[in-house]
Amino acid sequence: MKVNLKLLGVSIIAGIIGCALLGEKPDDAEMQRELSEKLLRFHVVANSDSDDDQTLKLKVKEAVVDYLEVYLNDTMTLEETKNVIAAHNDEVICLARKVVLENGYDYNVTAMLTSCYFPVKSYGDVTLPAGDYEAYRITIGEAGGKNWWCILYPPLCFVDVSYGYVPDESKDLLHNILDDEEYSYITGGYETVYRFKYLTFLNGIFE
Repeated sequence: MKVNLKLLGVSIIAGIIGCALLGEKPDDAEMQRELSEKLLRFHVVANSDSDDDQTLKLKVKEAVVDYLEVYLNDTMTLEETKNVIAAHNDEVICLARKVVLENGYDYNVTAMLTSCYFPVKSYGDVTLPAGDYEAYRITIGEAGGKNWWCILYPPLCFVDVSYGYVPDESKDLLHNILDDEEYSYITGGYETVYRFKYLTFLNGIFE
């Protein structure tokens, strides 16, 4: 039986590259640490998982996001964003408590910049690995319910992700502060980037 040496060579090299790709994939824990130094998350935790408390959580979220949008923009740095939030923290608490009272509840509300643990979470088609992140965290009442979250720096909270996709212009904001590997890691493009890289390499060998 005749063996096509060219195809055999491609298969062997592709196998070697496949192993190399497995070895080159970034360590999840290290990638999470790098991302945590560049992003600021927004976290609103409901009093409980009851339908009413979850609805209240979203109303608080919407009011706070609308308020912060006036003060935050995509030209700010991470430190500038945190400074603005700290400067308006009391107003945010007052606003959130007002929403709670207007909806017939007397839950306490807290808000602070803090570091807290997040499981794997997706915001539209952006997914962040589990780990500790700095976040602007608002808690309602007992804070025993499911939470809502987004990325506050860069300011992705102000975009519509109702169809499951972060708009391209907002992804550009992410890409501006992350390197190519970090950006691909959270947008699901990591494997595609490296597959293309090595296919290009193969094409060069066999031209």
